[in-house]
Amino acid sequence: MRKITTFIALAVLSFSSIGCDRFLDIQPEGKIIPVTVEDYRKVLTSAYSKYPAHKSLTAFRTDEVSIDENSTDFIAYREIAMWKDSNTDQATMEFPWVAFYSVNFYLNQIINEGSKTMADSPEKNQILAEAYALRAYIYFDMVNLYGKPYNSTTASTDRGVPVSLEIDLEQVLKPSSVQEVYSQVHADIEKAEGLMVEEKQQLGINYRFSKTALKALQARTALYQGDWNKALSYAEQVLAVKSDLSNLNTATTAPNHYASVESILALDNAMNSAVQNLSFATPELISKYNSTTDKRFALYFEKNGSKYKIIKGGSSDFRVSFRTAEMYFIKSEALVKLNRLSEAKETLLKVLVNRYSPAGYTAVQNEISPMNASEFMNYIMDERFREFALEGHRWFDLRRANQKKIIHIVNGVEYILQQNDVRYTIEFPMSAKKNNPLL
Repeated sequence: MRKITTFIALAVLSFSSIGCDRFLDIQPEGKIIPVTVEDYRKVLTSAYSKYPAHKSLTAFRTDEVSIDENSTDFIAYREIAMWKDSNTDQATMEFPWVAFYSVNFYLNQIINEGSKTMADSPEKNQILAEAYALRAYIYFDMVNLYGKPYNSTTASTDRGVPVSLEIDLEQVLKPSSVQEVYSQVHADIEKAEGLMVEEKQQLGINYRFSKTALKALQARTALYQGDWNKALSYAEQVLAVKSDLSNLNTATTAPNHYASVESILALDNAMNSAVQNLSFATPELISKYNSTTDKRFALYFEKNGSKYKIIKGGSSDFRVSFRTAEMYFIKSEALVKLNRLSEAKETLLKVLVNRYSPAGYTAVQNEISPMNASEFMNYIMDERFREFALEGHRWFDLRRANQKKIIHIVNGVEYILQQNDVRYTIEFPMSAKKNNPLL
């Protein structure tokens, strides 16, 4: 069993021997209630282990993958590729909802009860910090999955998701606004910042939040909110302590591997085996690469007849949430928006020299050199398409950028997601709406 998964699995196994449901059931009689830092570390490990694989599903809504209609699992995913969110077939896989709030429940238990029962120690502070950080990450992901992209002029009225900060399983919550959700994200990050002990996490437990991972979340959050000065500042703070990049001219492992020198947080199963097995890379995605000079190509894709299978991901070795390359991209994008074009180009080239052959890199330098700000911004987004393919970024990048028109062919029928289509915001799952009339 691979190291990172083994650690989580063993921790969950030791936790389940006590009984996960019993541990989190806070009825006063006959139940085991977590008290010590060891108890709450087990609760937190369970929260990490149950984090949803929603980013795998978003790939079907993008221009990254086409669905294999001959796959036995085709029926479970085809309507996602059709952008059909309402009146779906019972066999259709839903985007996670209960899973998010289940993890949230664990975190609320740690924050609300663990803060009172754990003895004061650096370990207590670290556990609480991780709980706040993971809760911030939950709501950041959920509001970007189910809410409209952040727009400062409409965020206070745009519908977000319900925010639950208590451990009451019976509460029925109405959605908060996008602005309110982001405000909660920032509040939790601030709490985490004040408590976090670990600068970085060791290999094998790097699915846990650290100071560096928290700064990476702040950088991404600022990017999505269009706060360019903060995005730049947080990205630079991350790079000040972790700037390593994998040189693909010599490395044989993809940069999204959990053991890569680039790994900051290895939590998300961004391309799980189920999605990998029933999808091909789209011709559009493949066409974005120079298959001769771009060293990412052979690490990401494998020829399969006339199509390309995705080999980037598909196992727990490729859990990835944040890595250093993203911080360079955030820094470069923020610099463009702040009218610091030459610095933006220099920043991105630090990544690209590690991605292309020497001849390819020279060609890239020559291509970038004469670009104006608008042209270079488009180039950044194309490079994000290449760099972060199948890591869960593309759907969110499309939402926050131009919300382009996409065409999918499913069972010989053409389905179109129009530019700025309302379906760029995913509907709440049917099961969630049935259980909560306020949604």
